[in-house]
Amino acid sequence: MKTIVISQPMLFPWVGMFEQIRLADVYVYYSDVQFSKGSFVNRVQIKSSTGIRWLTVPLKKLRLGQRIDEVLINDDINWRKQHLALLRQAYANSPFLETMINLVKSVYQGDFMTLNQISEASVKAVCEFFELDVGRNFVTSKELGIGGSSSRRVLDIVLSLGGDRYVTGLGALNYLDHDLFDKNGIDVQYMSYKKLEYPQQHGLFTPFVSILDLVANCGKAGHQYICSGSQNWRHLQINT
Repeated sequence: MKTIVISQPMLFPWVGMFEQIRLADVYVYYSDVQFSKGSFVNRVQIKSSTGIRWLTVPLKKLRLGQRIDEVLINDDINWRKQHLALLRQAYANSPFLETMINLVKSVYQGDFMTLNQISEASVKAVCEFFELDVGRNFVTSKELGIGGSSSRRVLDIVLSLGGDRYVTGLGALNYLDHDLFDKNGIDVQYMSYKKLEYPQQHGLFTPFVSILDLVANCGKAGHQYICSGSQNWRHLQINT
């Protein structure tokens, strides 16, 4: 089986996103689609002693209907410095603070103009850190040159890459055309998140924060917590 995962790039996303990547033979950055304000493409949560805080990449001259790969980053304010200061404060007592900071710096030193560039770079850096890049191919939807929209376009991307299994997050359960995939011999699988607890500071454990939290608290040993699997969509419906 050849497994394809397609997702909008997100800024240092939560562990679950990297669990999807771990299951993929080919991961597709879905960057030539409309940007949704309030999404996790340009922002992510972290834990701090005062509660949940946000790392947000500011945007410039955002227009309704812009694609992710068209949205410009606003460098009029020094948001990189602000992010690093917030991360140092939030994870001051974490055992792998400097490891995490250096990972973020390796991304933030890049000269990015558009939102997709920095979001894709953040995913790439984490994949390399946890060696999730080994044995996997990473492509962008734009370079594939496949038009269309919705389920049809996703299916065509999977087929173009020679895939026979498509793994996605639970959000697609209510809109994906499962029959269309079945007719084309594609096994649709949804993530079955384990949300394993790891040593985490600042109160009760939550899995829904940036993977930077895992890096700061566990270092490279955090790889063992990136381990969720998936299940066929029919099985999922039976159990929901």
